[in-house]
Amino acid sequence: MLPPVILASQSPRRRDLLAKAGVPFSIVIRDTEELKDADLPPQELCLHNARAKAEAVFREHPDSTIIGADTLVFLDGLPLGKPQDAEEARTMLRMLSGRTHHVCTAVSIQSPLGMKDMAVLTEVTFRTLAEEDIRRYMELVDVMDKAGSYAFQEHGEMIISSVRGDTDNVIGLPVGDVMKCLRDWGY
Repeated sequence: MLPPVILASQSPRRRDLLAKAGVPFSIVIRDTEELKDADLPPQELCLHNARAKAEAVFREHPDSTIIGADTLVFLDGLPLGKPQDAEEARTMLRMLSGRTHHVCTAVSIQSPLGMKDMAVLTEVTFRTLAEEDIRRYMELVDVMDKAGSYAFQEHGEMIISSVRGDTDNVIGLPVGDVMKCLRDWGY
């Protein structure tokens, strides 16, 4: 019998992606202190946060397979997390306008079957946005709970001109990589 899968994330996007992949799972969330250290490389910073989330739940559920994840947007190496307020969200969207940036999602899977860490980078290029474009986008999308103040899957066509890499990664979980790990363990 395989250990039950627990997603250590409150993200509805991660929940939906994992559910679409056909993985039965439950959700357990524990508060963890997230690093925002701009001196760390993107993958290291995201991996630290993903590991912390997975470890906090694994300590309480050592007979389960725990999936912890963290997504950050990086522009010129500077991490852009979730905005604190609407003005910060507008500022982030202005910074991303007409530019290419990277989205890093790190995943830490901790299980009695083994441990697996991964960090996936996807390149995203924004359209050049006028103030009216930013205002309209923010009216349509709740940007407050999204790294970089945007969501690929919610009216992304309004602001994104191209994506190079895994679009699921931009949404919040590199499903193909996670599923490969779980299949390797017999799921």
